[in-house]
Amino acid sequence: MIAVPAGSIVLRDARTKTSRTVELRSFRLASYPVTWELYSRVLGVKVPGTEEADAPAHSVSWLQAVNWCNALSVEAGLAPAYDVGHAGVLWDVSAEGFRLPTEAEWEWACRAESTGPHYGPLPNIAWTDADAVTGAQRVGRKQPNAFGLFDTLGNVWEWCWDYSDPARYADYRVLRGGGWADKHWSVRASVRRGSMPGAQLEDLGFRLALGAVGDASDHAAQGWSQRADQERAQINGPIPLGWTPLRGISYGSPEQS
Repeated sequence: MIAVPAGSIVLRDARTKTSRTVELRSFRLASYPVTWELYSRVLGVKVPGTEEADAPAHSVSWLQAVNWCNALSVEAGLAPAYDVGHAGVLWDVSAEGFRLPTEAEWEWACRAESTGPHYGPLPNIAWTDADAVTGAQRVGRKQPNAFGLFDTLGNVWEWCWDYSDPARYADYRVLRGGGWADKHWSVRASVRRGSMPGAQLEDLGFRLALGAVGDASDHAAQGWSQRADQERAQINGPIPLGWTPLRGISYGSPEQS
C-alpha cells in the first residue's frame, strides 16, 4: 500500500457540463490492481488455469469486489468497511479495513499531480490496444507514476465506490483507467465509464484503498456524499426516454432502482 498525499482534484462531468473541486485527505492505495494470486488466496480457491497469478483479477463485479474487500479486512484483523445486506451496501467511512477508492481518490492518485491526459508517454505506462495483447498483462511491467502506482491507466479498468450517474443509469458504478483492448483516447486520467454493480467484464478489475477517511457519523468522504447522490438522482420534469433514475436511494445502496 502506497501513502497517497493529501491534495485537491477537479472532477468534471461531461453530461451535465459541470465541474467541482474535491479536497482530499491522505489515504493509502495499492501499488497494483488486485492480482489473481491475492484474489484467489483470500477466497480459498486456485488461480484460474488460463490466468497469470500476477495479472490483475478481472471479470469481478462491483458487488463481488466489496465483499472480497470485507473478507480481506477480516483476515487482516481490521474492521470491514462495508455493511452488505438487504438494503444494499453501506460504507462506514471510519472503518480501518480495505475498500474501493472513491472516484476523486482514484483520479488524484492516477494523475499524481500531473495535468495532462497521462502521467507519461502512453506506450511506457499503459497496456492498450497498441500493444496488440489478447488479455490482462502481469502487473508492474510498465512505468509507475510519481506516487509509485503501476497500471492505473491501461491493463484493466478499475471499479470505484461512486455511482456513475444515478439520474440516467440508476445503480451503475464508476469504472476508471481504461483496459488492454482500449484505444488511446479511452485510456486517459479523466475518462469515466459506468456499469451495473453485478456486471462481470473481461477487462474490469479493482484496486484496494485502505483506512478511515471520516467519522462514524459521516455520510461523506473523499469527494463522495450521501446527499450528493440523492441530489444527482433527482430529475425535475419528464424523464428522458431511456433514462432510469435511481429511486428510494439510501446511504450507499447500489441495488435500489
